Formats: sequence, C-alpha cells, structure tokens
Amino acid sequence: MREPGYENKSTLEIANEMFSYADGALMSAKKDALVNIGGFIALRDADLHQRVCNELILREGFPTYGGLAGRDLEVIARGLWEGLEESYLAYRLAHTQYLGDRLVEEDFPILVPPGGHAIYLDAWRCLPHIPQAEFPAQALSVALYIEGGIRSVEIGSVMFAERDAETGQMVYPALELVRLAIPRRVYTQTHLDYVVETCKRVYEKRESLRGLRIVYEPPMLRHFTARFELL
Repeated sequence: MREPGYENKSTLEIANEMFSYADGALMSAKKDALVNIGGFIALRDADLHQRVCNELILREGFPTYGGLAGRDLEVIARGLWEGLEESYLAYRLAHTQYLGDRLVEEDFPILVPPGGHAIYLDAWRCLPHIPQAEFPAQALSVALYIEGGIRSVEIGSVMFAERDAETGQMVYPALELVRLAIPRRVYTQTHLDYVVETCKRVYEKRESLRGLRIVYEPPMLRHFTARFELL
C-alpha cells in the first residue's frame, strides 16, 4: 500500500518474494495465522532442518505434529492462506487504522502510520518525567490495566535494556513503547472506543503516574516473568 513498486502486487506475490530472500524463518502464528496456539520454523538447509527435527522430538514432539493438536495444525494451514486474502486484510487494517486515528484525535502519542496488527503507544512522549531506569513503558502498561483492564505489552527497557559487559553500565533502547495488539475477529468498534477512552483517562492524569522497580527477574527473558513494585 505504501511502498513504491508494490502497489499492484498481490499479497501472495509479496510473501513469496520476502521468503525468497531468507535462509530461514521463524513465525509465531497466534495472531495473523488465525490460530489459538502454535507457529513454525522454515529452513532451506536440509541438514539444519534435520538437526532441528531431532531437537523437536526431544522437546516438543514428533515433526508431524510438533507438540500441537492436529486441529491446530489444520487451522494454521488454513489461516496462513486466509491471512493473504485482500478482503480479510482490508478488515484487519481498518481496525488498526480506526484505533490509531481515534488516539491521534485525542492527542495520545503513538507511532504513525499505524501498521497491520497493533498500535504502538509512545510511552516516552506520554511519560517524559519517568526515566528509563524506572521503566516508563511498563508503567504505562500497568496504568492501562489498572484504569480499564486493557492488556498490553511493554516493548522498552524491561524487554531490551542490557548491561554492558565491559563498563557495567546499563544500555537502554532507543524507544519506550507499549503495544496494543488487536485480536482478529474479536473486537467491535465499541470495544476500540473503550480502549481509546481508557487511554484518554490515563493520559489526563499522566503526570501523577510513577515509575517501577524490579523486585524479581530471571537471568534470561525477564520481561515474561519479572515482578515490579511502584516507586
């Protein structure tokens, strides 16, 4: 829709071209493959494929099902094709565009233009008084849940900050975002309006929001299971 030279290409042609440039691909299928659980790994190298299959047997199950029920495999197979249909994508993109447009109308800072499956709230612009060491995106995500039960995910310092091995100093990411991923074929316009109203109420009292401190984190992938307390 936006890239020169691709306006008249089908989604299948674009997908085929994208995969032609890759030696492998890893996909979580829970959103746009229209399945409740699952994903896939695709590889060109036959030897690497066999090594992955051997690991799969040890960890998840035989390669014919990979730890998934047959029903879920069928849904993935159908969902990947359905996800290429222009009519479905028009519906999907309209949902995201509507939510993005409404938030922009309310002056809530987001990344623009909206993408295909999610809106990204700009926590840094929303909460400039909270330093990265106090996790502004996580603070915004928590505030949305407390205010209106809106479930979101932090994509910022909790997920990506790292300690420099030589200096010991924390290195923070360039962005502090909160992702509002929109479930497919679930929400109505009224649901999205409720999300906007919740964001609006949080934004109106943004100066009163506080940062967070980690009270527990695992050695790896802390954003999945870390625990926090308000400062």
